[in-house]
Parts: sequence; structure tokens; C-alpha cells
Amino acid sequence: MIVALIVVCEVAFWVLLAAGLLLRYAAHRPRLGLPVLLVEPLLEVVLLAATALDLRRSAEPSWTHGLAALYVGYTVAYGRTTLRRLDGHARHRLAGGPRPPRPPRHGRARTVHQVRLWLRTLLAVALACGLLQLAILYVGEADASAPLRSWQFVALRALGIHGLIALSYVLWPQRAPGDKAPGAERS
Repeated sequence: MIVALIVVCEVAFWVLLAAGLLLRYAAHRPRLGLPVLLVEPLLEVVLLAATALDLRRSAEPSWTHGLAALYVGYTVAYGRTTLRRLDGHARHRLAGGPRPPRPPRHGRARTVHQVRLWLRTLLAVALACGLLQLAILYVGEADASAPLRSWQFVALRALGIHGLIALSYVLWPQRAPGDKAPGAERS
């Protein structure tokens, strides 16, 4: 049931996003499109409530409950950024607005961008692990809550991997084509 609800929430997210952006820009109804876009956070509340209700009915905690927590954490941390980016693209394509800026590709700006992405991942993981910990405390039994605890480790591993990627940009920033390495002789 939870997996189906996650799929429904994900599909509904994209349908509401497309409908809201089409209303705002293609139909030239920005005031009508905004409420449609504001309904999207309710999807996470529905998923969270359904997951809690499923556990309350003495359902055996499983990987589906952990996946729901990670989904909620991800959409809370990255949802606004995704919405803003797609809004810029829709404004450009459908309403003749300026082309949205691309993420920086080189130098310090790229490093800062990567670190900010990692901080969003940190927020997603913190929220997901917090929700999982609440579910573990609610279930109470160590053996029964093992699948939930394993999802905490999955989230922490993803955070670590993303942290290593961000750290690589800090230690070895990408230079723009044609830039000389620090310490190289100038002609």
C-alpha cells in the first residue's frame, strides 16, 4: 500500500507541477496556477499520515516505510529548488521570459554550488532519519524496527557519498577551459 501511495504522490507531484505551470504561463492565469502549486506540500503530509496510520494498525515495519521517509525528506529538501528551476524554464519557454541561469561550471562558484547541494542533501537525510527514528521509537521492538534502522544507514551512506563528491570540488575545483593551473608560468 505504501509503495503505491509513494508512486501516486510522485505522479501527482509532476501532474500538479505541470498543471500549475501551464496555468501560470500557457493560460496566462498566474493567480490560478499558484494555488495548484501550493497543493503539492499536502502530498507529503498525506504520505506521512498514511505511513503513520499503517504503522499504527500494527503493520510490520518494512522497506516501504523507510522509502516513504526518504521520499518525504528528499521532497522537502529539494522540492522548492526543483519547483523554482522548472518555473524559470516554463517562464522562458511559455511566456518569453529570460533564459534561466545554468548552474556554474567552473571555479569557486561551482564549488559553492556543490556544497549547497550537499547541504540540501544533509537536510533531506536529517529529516528522513528523524522520521525513521520516530517510527523506530513508535514500533519499540528492536527486531521489528530493523528495516527502518537499515534505511537510516542507507540515507547516511548517500550523505557520505555526496559529501565526498562535494569535497572533491572543494579540494580540486574545476578550472575554466584555458585557465592555467596555479603556479604555472605566465607567458
